Amino acid sequence: MGKILELYQNTLDCPVRTVLDRIGDKWSMLAILILGEEETMRFNELQKSMKDISQKMLTVTLRKLESDGLVNRTIFPEIPPRVEYNLTERGHSLLPHIHGLSTWANENIAGIKESREKATN
Repeated sequence: MGKILELYQNTLDCPVRTVLDRIGDKWSMLAILILGEEETMRFNELQKSMKDISQKMLTVTLRKLESDGLVNRTIFPEIPPRVEYNLTERGHSLLPHIHGLSTWANENIAGIKESREKATN
């Protein structure tokens, strides 16, 4: 068996599957891109930037990203409490790869849509 197949065969230990499972959802990459551009944001600012995301979904997304060490959550002991989010060093190290995927998607979306249309006809 080839080395590539060995690396990705075990679904529980596969690093690619594990990471894509976390960041490959509808909102995670967008949150990472926005935080990469804005550096530090409050929850409401981030939610406004993401437009269609619900408060609950943004909370779930940020918690997942925080648990993977991609996002920092800082709570300031003020009244009312202020919470800010920013990317960790690990989160910043992911940005070039997400930008690369973004560039590829933008360059290829027209062809992808055309292929999908042909496949459904």
